[in-house]
Amino acid sequence: MPRSTGSARKGADENILSFAASGDSAFANDADEYLGEMARSIGFDYYLLSSFPRGDRTGFLANRLASNWPGKLLAFYEQADVFYCSGMVTKLKSTIMPVFCDGVPFEGTSASRRGAKVTEFMRLNGLKSTLAFTLHDADRRQYIFAFSGERKLPSREEASAQIVRAIEFLETFGHNNPVEQPAENLSGREVECLRWSAAGKSSEEIAIILELSSHTVVGYLKSAMRKLDSVNRMQAVARALRYRLI
Repeated sequence: MPRSTGSARKGADENILSFAASGDSAFANDADEYLGEMARSIGFDYYLLSSFPRGDRTGFLANRLASNWPGKLLAFYEQADVFYCSGMVTKLKSTIMPVFCDGVPFEGTSASRRGAKVTEFMRLNGLKSTLAFTLHDADRRQYIFAFSGERKLPSREEASAQIVRAIEFLETFGHNNPVEQPAENLSGREVECLRWSAAGKSSEEIAIILELSSHTVVGYLKSAMRKLDSVNRMQAVARALRYRLI
């Protein structure tokens, strides 16, 4: 099975440790081997485990938790900045079924020279077909599992077996991963104001809905922005969504 370069392997191990919240390198190696065995079990060479991109966290490396992609491919794909709008992610947003692709689903959804380069580079590195699906863990965090290689696409039965293995992976390696939370708790009113702001309401409209003054609403929103370390309302809403506050 193709392996990453030394630097890429170290990065993958560190990301697995982050995913599992463990300082035990043997634990990280076990997680890495489990994902590798999942890929091999259906005749694929490569695996990718990532958080589902959303809000203000859309970059590839910011979401990647584990992979054995070659180091140069990891760097190239991060620079291309198309993961969050890739065909694979776009499709997974609209279905709970596995996504099968005998092309390269990692390029952006719109045709472009950059997308063509991503496709070419993926194929040169042996990522010619992909099986991908999403799963939630017990804390409702959403993950993408993707397996790629040069074989023909797996059957539905093989895909179902992979989903079961992925559930077992999350059960085994995900327990120690605490739910991400802001540094300071938000009040009920701050959360309410963010929720209505996410719905597109202005401060004046929120004030009418909550029977408050617009000045008070602005104060709650500013306080929420500070607690979420955000520079504007949009970023605060995105982070509140990521923390599952709204």
